[in-house]
Amino acid sequence: MNLSNAELYRLKSDARRGLLENDLILQRFFDRHAADLSVEDGQVLKQLLALDDNDLMDLLLGRKEELAVLREISVSPVYKKLMVQLRAK
Repeated sequence: MNLSNAELYRLKSDARRGLLENDLILQRFFDRHAADLSVEDGQVLKQLLALDDNDLMDLLLGRKEELAVLREISVSPVYKKLMVQLRAK
């Protein structure tokens, strides 16, 4: 099941960050994948977007593969798929 327009709007609003690098990566991700995001994708993205800017940037740039606060979801196939999509150039 795909995300509703309201849920997608909330995620896009939460994706506006204080670091330009994060903004650019997240905007590119939403431009490419917004129409195909599932509810499960949205739940994982919500947790990613709750991270502080520097931790999120470390994940997006591949400086870190996981964070302690995400250890529970970092083994899920949805998380792994989203990280590949987010890191795609």
